[in-house]
Amino acid sequence: MDVRASVKYLKVSPTKLRRIANLIRYKKLEDALSMLKFLKIGNKKYFIKLLNSVRANAKIKNPDIRDSDLYIKELYVAEGPRFRRIFPRARGMASFIRRRTSHITVIISDGKEEIELEEK
Repeated sequence: MDVRASVKYLKVSPTKLRRIANLIRYKKLEDALSMLKFLKIGNKKYFIKLLNSVRANAKIKNPDIRDSDLYIKELYVAEGPRFRRIFPRARGMASFIRRRTSHITVIISDGKEEIELEEK
């Protein structure tokens, strides 16, 4: 059983979020949350909220599922639209400021489908 959750249009650069995503990808859900709790990198709050959301989605889809069975199957950070601002410079020129945004998507699984496919 795969369960998905995503957050879109975060006003954080994707490269900053990918540092955190690479640490918790393919881990058990409980381990990932405990890693994030003690991590000293900013922007971890988005991942904590997203993982709690996907856990709640899994509980709604299957109330009998245990948290210890869930693991992060896929986690990726995509680049969203850029907000462009113009900053005035000397001698009548202008520079552009690009405010990057991000989309985070996480898919968790309990591994039941893979066991069923191997049995067939």
